[in-house]
Amino acid sequence: MLKRLLSLFTRSDSSEVSEPSTRPAEAGATGERRGRPRSRTRRRRGPRPDQGELALGDAAAPASVSPAPAAPAPRPARPAAPAPERTRVAMAPAAPAPARTASPTAGERPPHFVLIDTPAGLAPLYAALDRVDEVAMDTEADNMFHYRTRVCLLQFLVDGEVYLVDLMTPLPLAPLWERLAEKHLIMHGSDFDIRLLHDFCRFRPRSLFDTMLAAQLLNRPRVGLGALLEQHFGLQLDKSGQKANWSKRPLTPKLLDYAALDVWHLPALRDLLTRELAALDRLDWLDQQCRRQIESGLTGFPRDEENAWRVGPADRLRGRGLSVLHSVWHWREKWAEELDTPPFKVCNNDLLVNVANATEQGDALETVLARVNLGKRQSRLAPSLAAAIREGLARDPSSLPRRPRAERIHLTAAEIARQDRIKAHRDAVAAKLELDPTLIAPRSTLVTLCREPERIDEILLPWQADLLRDSPDLQPAATPAAGVSNPET
Repeated sequence: MLKRLLSLFTRSDSSEVSEPSTRPAEAGATGERRGRPRSRTRRRRGPRPDQGELALGDAAAPASVSPAPAAPAPRPARPAAPAPERTRVAMAPAAPAPARTASPTAGERPPHFVLIDTPAGLAPLYAALDRVDEVAMDTEADNMFHYRTRVCLLQFLVDGEVYLVDLMTPLPLAPLWERLAEKHLIMHGSDFDIRLLHDFCRFRPRSLFDTMLAAQLLNRPRVGLGALLEQHFGLQLDKSGQKANWSKRPLTPKLLDYAALDVWHLPALRDLLTRELAALDRLDWLDQQCRRQIESGLTGFPRDEENAWRVGPADRLRGRGLSVLHSVWHWREKWAEELDTPPFKVCNNDLLVNVANATEQGDALETVLARVNLGKRQSRLAPSLAAAIREGLARDPSSLPRRPRAERIHLTAAEIARQDRIKAHRDAVAAKLELDPTLIAPRSTLVTLCREPERIDEILLPWQADLLRDSPDLQPAATPAAGVSNPET
């Protein structure tokens, strides 16, 4: 089986799964790319699951497929192997496969996809969704380029076909969300996507397989999609799309290829990780993790957090530096909204903290401003920054918004000792399982457990609680140390 799979990765004809390339238009491009007017629903030809490449899970292959365009001649160093039988499950090699990158001379192309940017283009996607129970899905947003994050593109792999839905054009999507709410989703690193879609349209997934969470439960050293595809399939994906401006139109062919590849390999990766989790009896762990991911994602992103301005070591500030930090943070937010850019592109947190620290230490305003560099916007923003610092200096720190009492937790000596014992037990269990200890219980959870050990089944997921239940400090008889009153202040 290993030999047969490796032959899939060394083929140089047009049936090979590949990642984006910077090939010229004449090297394996389709007619839609060159010499023909583009339709509003654009189709790209590439490898299909029934043309000899890796089968994607249990997705059914189309009844017929148009022949792919002829690919350039294979390189002498990599002769074409006989076409293997099509298998319904992608088998992974026992060891990492040799890395390869897309090359126009090897005839490698991204998968076929359909770009949808008109209402009429949604019909084929809806028809495909009605035929399946499972969908591979991803999103692209513009949070690196605008003040308010927008979802710009949706990517779906449905019944062996990739669909890219352009959300920067007006589309009636209510039928899409109704259908998706009934499907099992395959995603990678879904936390951001679920929060984004919940804020966008209150979308709630029915069920989920997150390949990143699965990789974490298998203790993979790197859990990014690119790293997993390189390890298991020998693929090296182009990462340029990670920082692209997805709200800019038209989308380049390179970005469309990148978006299509984000979902193309997910079912095969899911199948591989499923087998490994089953061998370790951790599939139920993943199900619990994914259910919690859905529930936490439905809270969306924090909105207008009253204490969001407390960046860096804000708790160390006691005097006017705290007031200055509050003032300059809101100055940055105001400019970011006006410029429609992320706040970090106005200035980073380090600049805000340095200004606050300098004023806390008594530096004069002119001295503070002399050390500020706002880049190309210096002349435009510096006057208003000076005004914000003056406003902060004039404000009484006691008038600033206070943290909720629940956030200020002070542990007694007995609770600290209990926390250390629970942590030692957790670390020993994690080492035995070859698992990241923080997956069982992060530090913040340990703090809660040491104060309220009787709530272990409420605080932890069932699989996490079962791993820690043997700790003497988490037995039913374990209670807070005698004489400990409410430790919150």
